[in-house]
Amino acid sequence: MAGREPHWLNTEERAAWLAVLSIMTLLPGALEAPLQQGAKLSLFEYNVLAMLSEADTGVLPMSELAARTSASLSRLSHVARKLQARGYVQRSVHAHDARVTQVAITGAGMELVVELAPAHVESVRALVFKELSAQDTAALARIGRTIVRGLDGSHWILQE
Repeated sequence: MAGREPHWLNTEERAAWLAVLSIMTLLPGALEAPLQQGAKLSLFEYNVLAMLSEADTGVLPMSELAARTSASLSRLSHVARKLQARGYVQRSVHAHDARVTQVAITGAGMELVVELAPAHVESVRALVFKELSAQDTAALARIGRTIVRGLDGSHWILQE
């Protein structure tokens, strides 16, 4: 690699990269601000509760919840402890496999998601989809899945 000229981004690639970088920088804070204001939750904490609320039984193994939230087990474990201390989730050992820790959303956690979800969805709609056509939305989903596939070919979102 030493002595070789880097393969620089062309004009279109640079413009696309800077757009993606700006989205990655600006969007999380814009989505998190109302969650912090309304419930003192981070965007990640809300996502953990939302993924549990969407699970058939409201319970997921930590490994599956980590996959659904694109998090490491250590990060998820830390956040699950915080959410449990606030009464929003309950962690327990799986009934059939003591090696598996599972997380269940509590009634208080479900109530919080139900309370926050409408405003959160409106924020997502306003910040992400408002200016996009149906074709843009489909392209965004396709491009997002393609990028995720390159990062993690077994990511849960690719299995949907």
